[in-house]
Amino acid sequence: MLGFFRSFLKSRIGVAVALIFLGLIALAFASADVTGSGFGGIAGGDRAAKVGSNRIGTAELGKALTNAFEQERQKQPGLTMKQFLDAGGMDTVLTGLTDRLAMAEWGREHGLMAGDRLIDSEITKIPAFQGPDGKFSQSAYEQLLAQRGLTDKDVRKDLGQGLLARQILLPAAFGAQMADEAVQRYAALLTEKRVGTIVSVPSLAFAPTSPPADSTLAAFYNANKSRYMQPERRTIRYAIVDEASLKTVAAPSDAEVAQRYKLNSAVYSASEQRSVTQVIVPTEAAAKALAAEVGANGSLDNAARAKGLVASKLADQTRDTLANQTSRAVSDAAFAAASGTLATPAKSGLGWHVLKVDAVKRNAGKTLEQARPEIVAALTLEKRRAALSDLAAQVEQEIDNGTGLADIAKTLNLTVSTTAPLTANGSVFGKQDEKVSADIAPLVQAAFSMEREGEAQLAEIKPGEKFAVYDVGQLVAATPAPLDQIKSVVARDWAVQQGAAKAKAASDKILAALNKGTPLAEALKLAGAALPAPQPVDLPRQALTQMQGQVPAPLALMFAMAKGSNKRLEGPNNGGWYVVSLKEIVLGQVKRGDQIFQQAARSFGQDAGGEYAEQLRLAIRKDVGVERNDAGIKAVRDQLTGSNAQ
Repeated sequence: MLGFFRSFLKSRIGVAVALIFLGLIALAFASADVTGSGFGGIAGGDRAAKVGSNRIGTAELGKALTNAFEQERQKQPGLTMKQFLDAGGMDTVLTGLTDRLAMAEWGREHGLMAGDRLIDSEITKIPAFQGPDGKFSQSAYEQLLAQRGLTDKDVRKDLGQGLLARQILLPAAFGAQMADEAVQRYAALLTEKRVGTIVSVPSLAFAPTSPPADSTLAAFYNANKSRYMQPERRTIRYAIVDEASLKTVAAPSDAEVAQRYKLNSAVYSASEQRSVTQVIVPTEAAAKALAAEVGANGSLDNAARAKGLVASKLADQTRDTLANQTSRAVSDAAFAAASGTLATPAKSGLGWHVLKVDAVKRNAGKTLEQARPEIVAALTLEKRRAALSDLAAQVEQEIDNGTGLADIAKTLNLTVSTTAPLTANGSVFGKQDEKVSADIAPLVQAAFSMEREGEAQLAEIKPGEKFAVYDVGQLVAATPAPLDQIKSVVARDWAVQQGAAKAKAASDKILAALNKGTPLAEALKLAGAALPAPQPVDLPRQALTQMQGQVPAPLALMFAMAKGSNKRLEGPNNGGWYVVSLKEIVLGQVKRGDQIFQQAARSFGQDAGGEYAEQLRLAIRKDVGVERNDAGIKAVRDQLTGSNAQ
């Protein structure tokens, strides 16, 4: 069980537990909809579990499952509630709820608590409760609680339980270490080498040599239609609306150009910017003395440094920006001096400023006629964007009134195009390497959420520049591929099934012979059919790591076997069997100063910490007492999956 807790929390379902465990309320505010679950008065009672003297109601369990499911569906858009529950969602979520409640009760019994101020701190950290200024907003907090059907008491109770769980479990896992002797032994396993052989016994080697009759093939196909399902596919009809779709847009008038020029007079009027170096001293006398020294050697930086002062640089300052940073008197003095000279010392609230003008940038400005081309271009773009926005609003109004895509396209003189049949991931059906065009890709997910064909929708493709009017042109439900299109595939599957039983019997004979000490070559003759050549294996365990989780099952089995043993392993989809024979294990030599030892020590320390936390969690459950109400749990499942008989 070492490492279970850590790997568990890394799994998809494990992450759901961690979220429920350490903040169900935060999860609720991250999901799209966690309103009332509608549970209550269902068969099996209103109790899903009893934890000590407390209980978890079916409504609470239903809401928690819905929240966790919605989070998981964001990663897997096609996920159904039944699939989520079949994958262990029910046990995971219920375990998280009962664990939190058990630790809350155990903590109270032993004087542990999460205080109100700590809970307040957690509430203020939840982004959903923050206002426009990024700070906690009481009104936002109250509004969201009302929308989610929660109360302040619910939030505080849940956050308190999560905080208490962390207080109990994290210290149990912190700083755990495994003994060096054990680390060294386990680290040696990481560098071991295994020598053996893998024999493949494919079902096709024992398949009938003559093809099946059409009636036999049809019967096999009908009995196994689920193996040949083709995904749902849809075509998308669409019309792109962009600036090219617009009718003539009126050119900017002289009055509009003049008004824009007036509004941007600061941009077009003559301006001047100055970059300066300044030193601030406390008195006028000190400023004049410093200025005199600069006049002698010409460097304000050097003169300041000699007196232990620091010069600062202000780049590209207008008269007003420099005045805002210093004072009007300092700014006026700086703008009165020539480039490369010292300004007359002037005073601000910080002291007396000695400035040197490093550079002067002058902008001659533009007259109305000089600025006209760029103003006309900007106004033209704004007018076209506004016209496009008005057109989008017009289309949206037509859709709201029930107008179809064809009529909208006819009214606006748009061209309607139709995609090839697409699957839910945007691939062209039958051509997995071909994807829908980038312009249409944003429409795919919405198109697959529509319930029927012909319902026009509007979607923005490029903000402010391009949108699409679209609908589903043809919807084809997931169905088995026609037999005549996949006849060769079905025939092969039939042959595999026919040979599967004989392949198993052959692998049994080979395994039995090897276990009696029969040489491999002699054992293979007992199969009664020509088999692929045995695969010799001579690999270090580290080679499995380089396979990045894609380790063949027979190879994984070999690295889990005892020296001198033989095992049989079934291949996927009735494809056959493997006979794995392990001849030798060569242990690696690891010293305590080796890098792999240090890495293993850290990893095993984390595993040990997770194990300590897991054992504490289980001990708390046992101490408090947790009882599940199977009838109530089944009722929740039935209602969530729509199989409730009521």
